[in-house]
Amino acid sequence: MAELLVIGVGNEFRGDDAAGLLVARQVKACSLEQTHVCEANGEGVALMELWHGAEAVILIDAVQAGGKPGMIYHLDAGTDKIPSRFFHYSTHAFSVAEAVELARALGQLPGALIVYGIEGQQYDVGGGLSLAVEQAVAEVAKRVCEEAQALCTN
Repeated sequence: MAELLVIGVGNEFRGDDAAGLLVARQVKACSLEQTHVCEANGEGVALMELWHGAEAVILIDAVQAGGKPGMIYHLDAGTDKIPSRFFHYSTHAFSVAEAVELARALGQLPGALIVYGIEGQQYDVGGGLSLAVEQAVAEVAKRVCEEAQALCTN
């Protein structure tokens, strides 16, 4: 049985940027065995510290890649380069994409690292989730719970 770390990234006070945090909270409510859930603000070095030594990680964050709001991206960091343009709205100069690529270069990626991105629509301070992102949050939470169950029983 593998242990899984689920990291929800975001800022709950910036509209759709809260997507990753809300997915993490829904996954935590599933009370899955062998699964640890945490929340992060997306600062790259802190992310690397969180996943250090983890066997498997699923990370969820809002992205702004030019797609339709609510679009769900599923990237396997073991085989896919994480496009830095996904996270260009980040308030941190060293974001998710840079953390993944630095960890890859240093040989410090977890055995499995899946990144879910949810295309955001609005990132206004104090705004709530857009409808498209709210729907995507529920879908990603469902997918992550399913992936976690499959991973942790194998």
